[in-house]
Amino acid sequence: MEVIFQIAILVMSVVVHEVSHGWAANALGDPTARLAGRLSLNPMKHLDPLGSLLVPFLLYITNAGFVFGWARPVPVNPYNLRGKYGELLVALAGPLSNLALALVFGSLIRFGSETLPTSFLHIAALAALTNIVLALFNLVPLPPLDGSKILFGLFPIALRNARETLERYGFFFTLLFVVFFWQFLTPLVGLLFALFTGLAF
Repeated sequence: MEVIFQIAILVMSVVVHEVSHGWAANALGDPTARLAGRLSLNPMKHLDPLGSLLVPFLLYITNAGFVFGWARPVPVNPYNLRGKYGELLVALAGPLSNLALALVFGSLIRFGSETLPTSFLHIAALAALTNIVLALFNLVPLPPLDGSKILFGLFPIALRNARETLERYGFFFTLLFVVFFWQFLTPLVGLLFALFTGLAF
């Protein structure tokens, strides 16, 4: 039963993440996601069979220690975006939406621990942790993660040549990060979890 809750929480969290990109893009002048019918919280419009279902399930049953996944990216045309930092703001919207969800669920734990059922508090803790991990992972400045678009948006001229190389081999670099360097973000995950929920990580 727990794996069902974990995957459901993950799916809804990545859906909110992707829809937030779409809403931000639409607000900044790019209707691509809206015209594609992707500004919806209906998971069926965003599910990636591999990233939303199979990978999280395999991580759970193999006791990997964490459950992770992704949804189909919401289409964004950066050439339609208004303003110098349009792409940066659209990229930032996804991780910020996850941090906002983590704060909401964390607040429920902080202020509702005396009245809410233990089973609900457990689910809220899973939701807070999942969204913190999603936010921090996506802020890593490697393509295709949002952090790379934020970095390129801040330093477009200085990183013009590096961007092409990084985007070409981005998946490989991201995989290396997950395998060898994710552990260095674990203390930050624990710090935010404790800050949002009041619970020890």
